[in-house]
Amino acid sequence: SLFDSPAERYLRARQSVQRFTVTQLGECWSEHRQYVVHSYNFFLFPSTLGLKDVEFTLSASSIQFLSHYGFDYSKFLKDGIPYMNEVQEKILSQHLLAGSSKVSSALDRDVLKKAIDEVTCWIVAAEEEETMILEDLSGYQVFEVQLVLRKALQNVWTQPLGDKKVMVKKVSPQHRQLLENSPYDYCRKELILLSARGFTNLFQTLVKAKKPLVGHNMLMDLMHLHDKFYKPLPESYEEFKRNIHNLFPVLIDTKTVTKSIWKKCPFPRVVNLLEVYEVLCSSLNPKDSTCPVIALASGCSRYAEKKSPHEAGYDAFLCGSVLLKSGHLLLCRSTDGAAEADPSFSQYLTVLAEYLNKVNFIRGGVSSINFSGEDTPCEHPPALVVHVRGWPGRNERQIYEEFKPLCLFDVRQLSKNQFILLSNKFKHVRLVLRDYKHHPHLRVSVYRHWRHSPPVNCLLQVSGIVALWSLLAFVLGGAPCCSS
Repeated sequence: SLFDSPAERYLRARQSVQRFTVTQLGECWSEHRQYVVHSYNFFLFPSTLGLKDVEFTLSASSIQFLSHYGFDYSKFLKDGIPYMNEVQEKILSQHLLAGSSKVSSALDRDVLKKAIDEVTCWIVAAEEEETMILEDLSGYQVFEVQLVLRKALQNVWTQPLGDKKVMVKKVSPQHRQLLENSPYDYCRKELILLSARGFTNLFQTLVKAKKPLVGHNMLMDLMHLHDKFYKPLPESYEEFKRNIHNLFPVLIDTKTVTKSIWKKCPFPRVVNLLEVYEVLCSSLNPKDSTCPVIALASGCSRYAEKKSPHEAGYDAFLCGSVLLKSGHLLLCRSTDGAAEADPSFSQYLTVLAEYLNKVNFIRGGVSSINFSGEDTPCEHPPALVVHVRGWPGRNERQIYEEFKPLCLFDVRQLSKNQFILLSNKFKHVRLVLRDYKHHPHLRVSVYRHWRHSPPVNCLLQVSGIVALWSLLAFVLGGAPCCSS
C-alpha cells in the first residue's frame, strides 16, 4: 500500500520471511578488472541436525511458478545444502556439549534404529579391532549414527568412510578414550558444527570480505539473509537496518539505479530484471570502446547459450551485468561521453555513490530504504479525501471499486463517512477531482491535515468546549453579587 511506512511494511514482510524457506541462492563474482563471471547455484534445505524440526510454508503459486522455469525440486529436497543462523547454532552447540543431540526426522530415526540393531547384533560375537560397515547413510545420518552408537556403546569406535558409509570398530574402553581425545576424531564438535552450518559458512565468508553486495529489488533477499544465516529477524525495523549495514556496509540495488536512469535516458520502461538487462544490451544503449566486456567463465557458458530467468545463478549474472552497464552509462554521462579506456570498478562506484545503501521500496511511503541513514519520504501527489453523503455503510473495498474503472487509488478509511485516496500519479488526482466535482453522494477534495485529521478535529472540538466553558465561567464569575 502507498500508505505503508517502511516499519509497517517490514513487520508484515517479517511474518512472511519467518514462514517461508530459501530454496536456492545464486552468487556471481568476477575476476579483477576483466569481468570474467563465475556463476553458482546453491540448492538449500534447512538444517535438521539436533534441532527442533523446522516447519516452513510452500505456496501453490510459487511452486507452479518455479516449476514453469525448471526448478529442480529433487535437488532442493534431497541434496539441499544445510544452513542455520546463530541462535540455531548455539542450541546445537549446547546439545553437543551435553551429549543430548536428538533426531528430529522420522526418516533418520528409522535409519538409526536399523543401524543400532545391526551393530548390537554384530558386537556380541565380534572380537576387538574387528570392524563392520554401515552403508546407505546420507547427510546428517553419517553424524547421527556415530553420535548415537558412541553414546549407547562404550566399546565401539566409529569413523566415516566417504559420504554414505560409516566404519564401526569394536575397541576396549581404554582405547576408546585415547581415540576420543585424538585429532583424528571426525565427530569432534567443531567438525559437526562446520557441517551443520553448511551454506552459512559461505555467508560468513562473504560478510568478512566486506565486498559490495549487489541485488535487484533486494529488500526481501536481505531479510531472508538476516533470518536464515545471521539471526532471527528483530521486531525493530531500525535494528534490522543497523544489522544489515554492519554485515554489508555497501549495498547496491540495481532496481534503485535503473529507476533513476529510466528518468534520464530515453529507454522503454521495463520492469523485470531480464528486460532491464536486454534493454541495456540493445542498440538503444550505444556501445563504445571503453564499455566493460562481460564474459562467462568456461564452466558457466550455459548462460551464454540459453536464458534461464528466475534461476538464482542466472539472475545473479544479470544483476552484476546490469550494475556494470548502468555504472558505465552514468560514467559516460558524467564525462560527456569521454570515459577513459578501461574504467576501473572504483570509478563506477564513484558515479553510483548516490545510490549506495538505498534499497528499492515498492509502492510505499518512501522510494527507497536507506541502510546508512534516514529514509527519505516519497513525493507523492497530494492525497484526496472523499466525504460520503446519503450513501451509508460504505467501506474501503466499495470505495476502491467505485474509483477503479477510472484509475487506481489506495484507500484508507479516515472516519465513518470519510476516506483517504492515495495515488502515485498526479494525472489520476486531477482526473478524479474533475470527474467527481458534481457527484451526488461523494464530495472529493484535497486532503488537508488540519482540516480533515480526526485527532486534530477532536483536539479542536475539545479546545472549543474548554474555551466556551472558560468564557462562561468568566462571564458568570464577573457578574455583580447581591448582598442581603
